Amino acid sequence: MRPEARGKGQGTGEALLCPPLTSRCVPHACLATAGFTILEIILVLFLLVGLLGIVLPRISLEENLGSVGRRMVGTVRSLQSMAMLTQKTVHLYVDLDRGIYWPVILDGNQEKVPIDATWAMPLNLPDTIRFTDMLASQGKKESGQVDLFFYPTGRVDPMTMHLADKNNNVLAIAIEPVTGAIRMSDERIEPSKPLTIPDRVRPLLQTAVAVK
Repeated sequence: MRPEARGKGQGTGEALLCPPLTSRCVPHACLATAGFTILEIILVLFLLVGLLGIVLPRISLEENLGSVGRRMVGTVRSLQSMAMLTQKTVHLYVDLDRGIYWPVILDGNQEKVPIDATWAMPLNLPDTIRFTDMLASQGKKESGQVDLFFYPTGRVDPMTMHLADKNNNVLAIAIEPVTGAIRMSDERIEPSKPLTIPDRVRPLLQTAVAVK
């Protein structure tokens, strides 16, 4: 075989993939046929970043009733501990209309903001969560302001709070007055009805009192 023929048909791999520079095939155009261009890779990365920016906030940052409820329970426990450590009554204000709440420490006739920076500003509920009603010592309220007190002995005023989201799902948080236990439920917690004495039993009780 002649040398010139071997040079044209049996050259190196590079010669087969991309002809010499004297031909019409430009080197970067030949490489483009083997994979993605830099522009295509940048475009794909840009789209992925855009999708992550939309999806991640909805997954990890959007608060729901469960997370807000756990935060409220943590707030109650923190203020209960604060009252016991400072040996001063802590007054928690809850604004049902604006969805905010903030504590102060009662020192004589004065109200002082707690030293902890966490309580320096009122805390807000997320925009998707709202107070529907709250039952405390002042009675049941659906608007206005509710007061809740934490005492140095560890006792907390009895309270039942109902939260709702934009889909009207309900979360109830109740504080037991005797044990201080906190209960959460995805159904409303209505206050227990007062014990009623049947009419046929009342004469017997009156007789027993008269005998004593």
